[in-house]
Amino acid sequence: MTPDTKEWRSSSTYDYWNNADVDALAWECLRRNQKYQEDFADIVRTPVNAEIKAEEIGNRWGLRFPRSPKPERSRAARLLDTGN
Repeated sequence: MTPDTKEWRSSSTYDYWNNADVDALAWECLRRNQKYQEDFADIVRTPVNAEIKAEEIGNRWGLRFPRSPKPERSRAARLLDTGN
């Protein structure tokens, strides 16, 4: 993930942090962490062991996953499948 640095000098870009809670700050830092990104990609890449991997990675990063790590939408059989 390449950070967007176009607006880094604009204080208005970061105004939302004035009212952010600890969870929001923690998530922002975590989601930018390259090792976390690799761990999350590993969960998505290996759906057979996703439950076990999610627990292992959650313990490593101090997280709880409220539901099973699987895609939010179903996959079509073909790339442009209309479902008919």
